[in-house]
Amino acid sequence: MTTRPELRTDGNFLPGLIALALFGVLAAVFLTASFPDPQGFTGDGSITASIGYAMFDLAGGVHPSEGFLVSFIVIAVVLDAALDAAVMLAKTEEDGRIGGALRIGSTDTDDDSAARTDGGRDRPTGEDR
Repeated sequence: MTTRPELRTDGNFLPGLIALALFGVLAAVFLTASFPDPQGFTGDGSITASIGYAMFDLAGGVHPSEGFLVSFIVIAVVLDAALDAAVMLAKTEEDGRIGGALRIGSTDTDDDSAARTDGGRDRPTGEDR
């Protein structure tokens, strides 16, 4: 037998009221905002080509624009650093060492330095290797 869902009224309504008030403020801002008429681009040149020229700060775009080469390079460096940090954090062991699945050139046979072939699960002590 199924029962109808019931509204729980024993909880805290404050987060819901805050979200509703924030929605009201944002709706009022967006509905009362005024934007100028769109200007468009003048000329017959390619807009896509002009964006490409502007991104790499090259001369040759039909439409005048600012150069974005510095910001393009800064974003590339930041994303590369984030990717490197993500890889390093993914390979960090619990004790702070940088680890990996395989230890190339390692002659130790203890559990800390050997490659795990059991899916990363800890073995009970005394189990044969």
